[in-house]
Formats: sequence, C-alpha cells, structure tokens
Amino acid sequence: MVTDNKPKAKSMGSEGECVEITEPLLQDEQRIGTVEPDRVPEWREQITVRGLAVSAVLGTLFCIITHKLNLTVGIIPSLNVAAGLLGFFFVKSWTSFLSKLGLSIKPFTRQENTVIQTCVVACYGLAFSGGFGSYLIAMDERTYELIGADYPGNRAEDVKNPGLMWMIGFLFVVSFLGLFSLVPLRKVMVMDYKLTYPSGTATAMLINSFHTNSGAELAGKQVSCLGKYLSISLVWSFFKWFFSGIGDSCGFDNFPSLGLTLYKNTFYFDFSPTYVGCGLICPHIVNCSVLLGAIISWGFLWPLISQHAGDWYPADLGNNDFKGLYGYKVFIAISLILGDGLYNLVKIIAITIKELFNQSTKQSNLPVTAEVLDEESSKLLIDQRKRDEIFLKDGIPTWVAAAGYVGLAAISTATIPVIFPPLKWYLVLSSYIIAPALAFCNSYGTGLTDWSLASTYGKIGLFIIASLVGTDGGVVAGLAACGVMMSIVATAADLMQDFKTGYLTLSSAKSMFVSQLVGTAMGCIIAPLTFWLFWTAFDIGSPDGPYKAPYAVIFREMAILGIEGFSELPKHCLAICCGFFVAALIINLLRDVTPTNISQYIPIPMAMAVPFYIGAYFAIDMFVGTAILFVWERLNRKDAEDYAGAVASGLICGDGIWTIPSAILSIFKINPPICMYFGPSLSS
Repeated sequence: MVTDNKPKAKSMGSEGECVEITEPLLQDEQRIGTVEPDRVPEWREQITVRGLAVSAVLGTLFCIITHKLNLTVGIIPSLNVAAGLLGFFFVKSWTSFLSKLGLSIKPFTRQENTVIQTCVVACYGLAFSGGFGSYLIAMDERTYELIGADYPGNRAEDVKNPGLMWMIGFLFVVSFLGLFSLVPLRKVMVMDYKLTYPSGTATAMLINSFHTNSGAELAGKQVSCLGKYLSISLVWSFFKWFFSGIGDSCGFDNFPSLGLTLYKNTFYFDFSPTYVGCGLICPHIVNCSVLLGAIISWGFLWPLISQHAGDWYPADLGNNDFKGLYGYKVFIAISLILGDGLYNLVKIIAITIKELFNQSTKQSNLPVTAEVLDEESSKLLIDQRKRDEIFLKDGIPTWVAAAGYVGLAAISTATIPVIFPPLKWYLVLSSYIIAPALAFCNSYGTGLTDWSLASTYGKIGLFIIASLVGTDGGVVAGLAACGVMMSIVATAADLMQDFKTGYLTLSSAKSMFVSQLVGTAMGCIIAPLTFWLFWTAFDIGSPDGPYKAPYAVIFREMAILGIEGFSELPKHCLAICCGFFVAALIINLLRDVTPTNISQYIPIPMAMAVPFYIGAYFAIDMFVGTAILFVWERLNRKDAEDYAGAVASGLICGDGIWTIPSAILSIFKINPPICMYFGPSLSS
C-alpha cells in the first residue's frame, strides 16, 4: 500500500480517527446535515486569525509526522479527522483561557472548525505530494550511489541534491494548479452525482458532533483521551532514546522479541507508537495484507531466492546491489504496486466514462445516499435545501478558475525547466493540458471508493517522460514530471474531499477554497522546512538507518527502467515480476467479482507490496494495533468507535513530536548514553 492509495473501507486522511466505513454510516449523510438552526456566518467570518494560527501549528506537526512515515515505511495514515479534533481542542482551549480572563470571545463555529481542518490537510498534503520521500529524494546523490555508478542508465549527471530554496520554489509553481483545475465541477461532483467521499463525510460527522450539545461531552472525552496517549507516546519515545546508543543496532527499535532467528529476517516488534497507531487507524484488511506480504517475502521468498546465490546472481554482491537479491526485492515490490495501481486506474476511468454517459446516473450503483421517505423526510428535505443554498451562495466564478489555471500553468511552464533543465517547456505544457482530465478521474474515483491514485498517475507520467527524453537527462525529467502530475491530481482530490466536508457542515465553498489556498501556501514553506530538519539531523537514505527513504530507490529505478529497459535484472527476476504483476491484477479482480462477505477477506496487493522491500518489523507493529482494535471492538464496540481514532492520533502525534527534540539532540551531536544490544547466549 503506497501512501496515497486509500482503502475504500477507510475513513480519513493517502497518505485521525480512521474507522471502517459501513453502509449505515454512508446512509447517515442525511442526518449529518440535520444541525441546529444557528446563524451561518459569512464566508469571511469563517476564516479567522486564530484559525490560521492553529492551522499553522497543526500543519507543522502533521508535516513532521508525514515526513517520518514517508522516510521510514511510506504508509501515511489519515490525519483528516485528527486535524478536526485537534483544531477543536486548540481553539476551545484558547477561547476558554481568554474567557477566564474576562475577555469577550468570538464563538467557535463548526464552519471555523471546518476551515481549520481544510487548511491543515492542504498543508500536510504537500509533505506527501511534494515527493520528499519519493521522487524528489530519488534525485539525490545518496540514492544514485545506492543503485551504483556502474548500473546502466544511472548517471552521475542525473543528480540533484535537496536544496531548501529550489524545493520551496518548485512547490509554489506546481501545487496550486490542482486547486483551480476542478473548481467549476464542485456542484457536479458534490450535489449532482452525490459522491460520498467517505473521508469527507466522516470528518463532517465528527465536526458537527463537536458543535452540538449532545456531542460536546464526547468531544471533551476524545480530546482528553488523545492528550493522555500523546503524553504516553512522547514519554515512551524519550525513554527509548536513552537505550538507542550510537548507530542503528541498539535499543528497543532492534528488540528481537520473536527470537534472534526471526530477527535476522526482520520479524520483530520494535515498540513503535507510530506504527501501532497506524494499525489502530487502518482497516483490518490493510494491516493483515501488510503482514501477509511480510510473511510471503521475508518468510519464504527471499530465503528461497537466496539459496540460489551463485547461480541466479553473483554470491559476493553487497546487500544493496540491484544485480543481486536487492534487485528482486525492489522490482517485485514495484510490480505489485504497478499491478494494483493500474488495475484501479483502469477501473475508475471505466466507471467514470460509464457514469458520465449514463442518463440514469442517479439511479445507478453509485454509493449515494438513498432518499429518506419516512416521517422526517420533510425536515431532511429542508436541511438539504439549506446545504445546497449555502454551498452555491458564495461560488467561485468559472472565469477565475480558468484564468488562475492558465496563468499558473504559464508561470510553471517557464519556471520548471529552470529548476530541472532536462524537463523541457513543451513537456511541462503537455502535462498541464491533459492534467485536468486526470485530476477529474482521480477526484471522481476518490469520491466513489475513497482511493486517491495520485502516485499511480505520477508513475505513468514518470515512465512516459523518461522514455521521451531518453538517456540524456531522462531520469531527472521523469522524476520531475512525476511531481508535476502528482501535485495536480492529489490537490484536486483533496479539495473536492474538503468541499464535501464543507457542504455537510454548512460551510461556504468560497471559504473552503480560500483556506485551501492558504493551507497550500503554508505547506509550500512548512513542508520543505520540516523536511530540512530531517535532512540535516539524520542520515536520510541510509539502508541501515531508521530513515531508509525506501521509495526513493524505487522511483529512481522506475525512471531508469523507462529509458534503459529490463536487460540488467538478475536471472528470472523479470519472470517473477510478471507473475506478481498478474497476481495483483487477479487479486483485485477477485475482490471486485466475489460477494462482499468473501471479498472483505481478500488481501490488498498494494499493502502487501510495502514490506517486500522495507522489512517485516513494521507489519508486526501494525498487526499489534489491529489486534488491539479487534479485541476492543469485541469487548465494547461503541467505545472503540468513539475513542480508537483519538488513541491512534495520540500515539502517532506523541511519537511525531519527539522527532523535534530528537533532531535537535542529533544536530548538537548529543548521543544516547546506553546501547542495549542483544546477541546469542554463550555456550559454557
């Protein structure tokens, strides 16, 4: 499972509370709109200074969390609901404190809460779509050296090390286009097609519950729960640091909890609050798929292939040589990712085309909310009309969207070749001509299934541009084109998701759009700055370190494949890759054609692929999280639904906060005092 591919059972936030979306929840959309008849503030009143300040703080925190996950395992849990929850907590604490001082405070509304959530999501979304764990870092010298100077197609000229100023400039010229590409279609996507956008619906449900009398008590308990587990996670991370020693082989992160033999094959529990929190957030099928992938790869496949060392590949190669076992790990993972991504891409495009030309769209099998024809139907109809009226009241003129897109495309077309000379202006312009259609497909598919396939569109752009440019600069050009495409389709889907949240919380479409612009501007600065903290404090990209940046190697290898082909792969590697590619297609097909009671147990190939390359340790952590949630649901399902997201958010945020002091200690060369190391017992 890559960062942006979000399972349809997942309620988010692809990079908070993330529960399995069931039909009853989706059908509650009518009730979500049944809110107290309070005055709806004007769109300018929904955007406040305190809201923007809170958004900047939370955006920074979530960018740090996203970078940490991007640079370790590449799985990003949804933080949308956490953004809404923490936004409520911060502003409520702010207003309560000032009220005790006797100051007059402007009431905190659901609309302001929604704007904060939107701004935060736009900000931390750039930590993913900005490529800091994938296409940007794939250009750096460390990734070039890992693949090897003698590897065909891997040229020293195709290196561009991270630089704070050029990364900020690149994000500014590519990140806003997606916001303008689909604005005119907001009514079609949200009101006409009634696309569910499960993440946006779940977030709206949470925010509406916070701002009702009945929801205030639960909201307070959730915030208290989040704070408790955040503190526990932060203290535990601090405690672990004392035993982590110098290097990367000490401490609880290398605890052979399942024995030394399994530890050598990366099967161990490393006591990570972040990954346990991810397990609590992600649906059970995702966590089980990750564990299954770990068992298949590290339990069976890699030991089996390693027995053929000296026959299939030279036995004396290093651990990171692509002509050896490392090549199998990377390319089989790529084949699973591409098989899953391309299947879902074709599927969503087919559904989109079918529904666009289907005259009875509203009577089709789209997951829309059925009309309620009971005694409450009249009130629900009034609520829906009120939502429609507010959503359409402060529209963004089509000419503004068109002018914004054309103007930004012109600036970007002129600027990107300066940052990346191999990517010529006409290639950039061609990308921007086809990007709105792809952004529509991705946003439509996200509304149907809650899957954003931004990285799949990016990989397609990478292969096409790399092959067009060829050996002279094709690697850098392909990686940069991947970033251009990913930024547009990801931000467009995020905006439409937030439009759905705004629609259900009676928030103005204009305030949502402006908050997305502000959040994106924040992200263009905060995401590179927080990445720079990691880059200067830690050994990013080291295969033996905690921040392996696993997708950097994968993305650079994809670009090389685009221009060089498969001739240098180790023996039988291509055949095995083709087998796993076909297996991914078949598994996805089975998930679609079998009944729900069977398909819910069929694994997700994208999630299975992640441990193939990284290791099995984080799969153990995530499975512990999902086991805790499973038992919790059996003991008290309501408590699990109410508090699992808060517990998970606290665990993830506490560990993420510790990253800041940890980085500062590393910068000042302050090392942990103890190295806790485990080895076999000595025979007498």
